[in-house]
Amino acid sequence: MLSFLRKISIGGRIKDGVPTSDEMEAVEDCLDAKNRGLVSQSDTELKESLRNRLLPWLIKFKIIIDLLRTIKDPEKPQTLEQLDVVYEDCVEILRQTPKGVSVIRIEFNPTVPHCSLATLIGLCIRVKLERHLVALFKLDIFIKKGAHSTEQE
Repeated sequence: MLSFLRKISIGGRIKDGVPTSDEMEAVEDCLDAKNRGLVSQSDTELKESLRNRLLPWLIKFKIIIDLLRTIKDPEKPQTLEQLDVVYEDCVEILRQTPKGVSVIRIEFNPTVPHCSLATLIGLCIRVKLERHLVALFKLDIFIKKGAHSTEQE
């Protein structure tokens, strides 16, 4: 349970973009009356504060994952998700900068090490997200380390 809170506090990811009801119950159990002496806020204030900070992050994560799922591979009829080029663990939303800019880091895995369209896949990801996300953000798109022959370039 503490690892769940730690992941959230440092911008970690949650499977499927939404915490399970068990995870949310674990968070609420952590904030119940037996822990009241450890915090200065009441349980309800602390729970509400946690939900208010967690919800916008979860919504962003889910939207990004849903957008990436729909991108088609340039050479094949399948989507990038079906080919395991993009997956939920490849998306990371980092803390906002002091100017309020969210940093979205995406790492993708080309289907083969000599994939000639790896740069085109990265460009497709960038264009898809730039067209559909309206918030102020910075995109960092990378090829997974060791997954492509032109990694040094």
